[in-house]
Amino acid sequence: MNAVHEFARFKAEGRKISLVTAYDAWSARIVARSNVDAILVGDSAAMVIHGHPTTLAATVGLMAMHTRAVARAAGGKFVIADLPFLSFRKGIPAAMRAVGALVTSGAHAVKLEGVDGHEDVIRHIIGSGIPVMGHLGLTPQSVNRFGGFRVQGRAARDAATLLGQAHALEGLGCFSIVLECVPADLAARITAELSIPTIGIGAGCGTDGQVLVLQDLCGLDTSMSPRYVRRYCDGERLLTDALNQYDADVKQATFPGPEESYS
Repeated sequence: MNAVHEFARFKAEGRKISLVTAYDAWSARIVARSNVDAILVGDSAAMVIHGHPTTLAATVGLMAMHTRAVARAAGGKFVIADLPFLSFRKGIPAAMRAVGALVTSGAHAVKLEGVDGHEDVIRHIIGSGIPVMGHLGLTPQSVNRFGGFRVQGRAARDAATLLGQAHALEGLGCFSIVLECVPADLAARITAELSIPTIGIGAGCGTDGQVLVLQDLCGLDTSMSPRYVRRYCDGERLLTDALNQYDADVKQATFPGPEESYS
């Protein structure tokens, strides 16, 4: 996937869309060699890379730095970058400066959380020629309001609100919507009612696609185990074993050998 219109085409054809969240050049280079459709430079970098407990520590400068690193190595993959906490809640001029920083860093599109109260910002960004991906359900930038990382939309009233917000984002011109940690039946209903594709994370298989953090799906960090993550390899064990073997080779003076040395 190398263009935003392909999201709509994939939905029309009934083809599922795969996204992976990556934050740097080496991981983007690996994703670029895979069949994964697109890369999300998530504000989860604040947690995964920088060790913060939430995404709130991400700044525009931080996101621009990670976006530049990913874009340099992403090849033909479509790159979406997160607008960080409050960057799109300070009015249109401030939001456009943030959008400009991400797009000039190499993002093909931006993602922002929620819709209520910043409809004008979304409309202006899209009207300026920048594709926007929405994000509903568990929106991590609102973690303090939610009282933690909790499933959203279980109550009938909350489900109706999410459904209305999804239609609002579609009406504003978003090209896709991430649905995070919502009941599978609600995610499937939203997906069926929208003409734009939905990308799930903790939202069941009834969405038009899925997104996972690369470190999660590769098992590189087992300190957190969200229910929605499937680990496709034990990356943490593989790297630990490799490091221990390196350590042993160094201490036994078997590394470097002749093949790793210069005459």
